[in-house]
Amino acid sequence: MNQVADILELASTAKQQGVDAVLATVVRTEGSAYRRAGAMMLICEGGRSVGMISGGCLEPHIIKRAFWLTRDGANVQVYQTGDDIEYADNGQAQVGVKETKSDIYNESDSDLDDANFDELNFGLGCNGRVHVLFERLATAEPLLETIRQVRRTQQPITVATLIRANDGQFRDSISQNSDNLQVGMRINLDEYHSLGSIPEQGKINPSNILANTVEELAQYKLSDKTTEYVTIENDEVTTEWLVQRLQPQLRLLICGAGNDVMPLVTMAKLQDWHVTVIDSRAQYATRMRFPQADAVMSLSLDDSETLLQLSHNAAVALMSHSLSQDRARLAILLEHPDNYKYLGQLGPRYRTERLINEISINISNPTILEAGIHKLHYPIGYKLGGDGPEALALGIMAEINTVMHGQSKPVEFSHNHCSDIAETSSDSDIVPSVV
Repeated sequence: MNQVADILELASTAKQQGVDAVLATVVRTEGSAYRRAGAMMLICEGGRSVGMISGGCLEPHIIKRAFWLTRDGANVQVYQTGDDIEYADNGQAQVGVKETKSDIYNESDSDLDDANFDELNFGLGCNGRVHVLFERLATAEPLLETIRQVRRTQQPITVATLIRANDGQFRDSISQNSDNLQVGMRINLDEYHSLGSIPEQGKINPSNILANTVEELAQYKLSDKTTEYVTIENDEVTTEWLVQRLQPQLRLLICGAGNDVMPLVTMAKLQDWHVTVIDSRAQYATRMRFPQADAVMSLSLDDSETLLQLSHNAAVALMSHSLSQDRARLAILLEHPDNYKYLGQLGPRYRTERLINEISINISNPTILEAGIHKLHYPIGYKLGGDGPEALALGIMAEINTVMHGQSKPVEFSHNHCSDIAETSSDSDIVPSVV
């Protein structure tokens, strides 16, 4: 859900200021596509926009046309971004399955002529089609509020969006018998599953024949996939839906508030992660030093309960440059290997092995310790080249992303041994400099 934070912020601002906007959402892709289903872009009156639904080839075109496209309500458009552009009978190139020169623009679009129309073909070699749902902000607000709820509660929600129905046309209502079921409408499948009936906001009469369609969609609530394109057929109606498992932000807990943490916070926020920075030294764990972080806390070393809460289902980076802090945090985390999704320790290998040896003395269950060590990444991050905190942060984020997204570790990557980190023979802190 990259760039989602910017979209939510701009949507709230537009609503407060009474500015209309259009939400463009990728609901299906065919062939090669830069963004996957679920990618969003918000366009405000005046042309201001945030988010991306392609690699940049579609955005200028969509910004120009978003409000014209939604003049009669929500609808889906199809864009072709490959070299194999289809041609109409009159020989004119088509932008996609639906858009031709004759029906894209109204007569007021005097700036478009035969000479520059080819620029709208998007023949960039991607060889794919992108299906985009356009809807005004008032229509899209329930979805945006659902996303806010997911981010606020950290609980996923499954939503089904109607993108095509009945006769294969991307238009409004699909029949007189179901005139309250329109392209762009959404059903909260988690609510359906808990209530045992169609949620009221779905605006479907339970006696309607399409109630069976929603019942079939409910089975996708527990799907492991983030998105699923579903076609459901019955005797009278065929509907096509985008089923999305809206996931909360990925979370990063950084234990340590040194200067080398700052670029790591920045890189994580660029990916719209939720970032928490903790340190037992209150003078370093300050909002002034980490304005981009979602939370900055001074946490005592004996507060294991809070540490486990913050690390639950998160990626954890131990980088305090303090033997006492790292030992205390690592001891708690190694005893709860199922609590987090990633655990990395900054510093050379011999330093971490020293900490593990000291911790193992006080751990009674060697099996749990072994499981924790197996999950521990040390030295933290990939050695990608370069020097300084920024290069270190890039290597750390590369490794965390690999683990969090279940990808295989590239064999050519070696770990960053951080051999230049100062060490002390005693258990004293290595104090970071303050900027």
